[in-house]
Amino acid sequence: MISGSKMRLDRLCRAMVLALAFCAVPAWAAFDLPELMTLLARQKSGEARFTEQRFVHGLEGPLDASGTLSFDAPDKLVRRTLSPRVETMAVEGNTLTLSRGGRNRTLALDSMPELLGLVEAMRGTLTGDGATLQRYFRSTVSGSAAKWTLDLTPLDSRLAAQVRSMRISGRASDVLGLEMEFVGGDRSVMNITPGAAARGPASAPAGAPGRTAP
Repeated sequence: MISGSKMRLDRLCRAMVLALAFCAVPAWAAFDLPELMTLLARQKSGEARFTEQRFVHGLEGPLDASGTLSFDAPDKLVRRTLSPRVETMAVEGNTLTLSRGGRNRTLALDSMPELLGLVEAMRGTLTGDGATLQRYFRSTVSGSAAKWTLDLTPLDSRLAAQVRSMRISGRASDVLGLEMEFVGGDRSVMNITPGAAARGPASAPAGAPGRTAP
């Protein structure tokens, strides 16, 4: 009887060890920020179209916008809005150029810390620059290379006074979505279709009808 009990105990111990080893594998093989940045850094340039909905506190229905995005490593990023009106925001290095209605305005990006953080979040993700991301945000990566999510929480107090959090999602080296929650309750949701910029203006995202953004 004692021998049988001992055998059952031994089998139970071995089963527990195997279970613990099995459970530990995902932790060892977790998809983390350095792996994600390595994956994203493979893309040296890209074009995409976007649709965006902004949910503004006090307004009924979202504000819609659509257009194209492009980037060239290491630091050039262009957002061209085609609807509801044509306007362009181009960033290269520390220079920000805004264009609307044939008029241009050029600014130093570091003179606007709040905007600098937002630009670096997108630019750092697109180019796989983890060091820049960690300078401005606390980052958490979840999922796998096939389907990942990058959650960013601002570290800079001036940016944190306006932006509560950002969530960037994607597949492999493609960025497919960007969600931002602002202090005060406003929210922005952007859907991105890589390699589609040449197809022309994107249609409004599926869902509840919205207004056009001012």
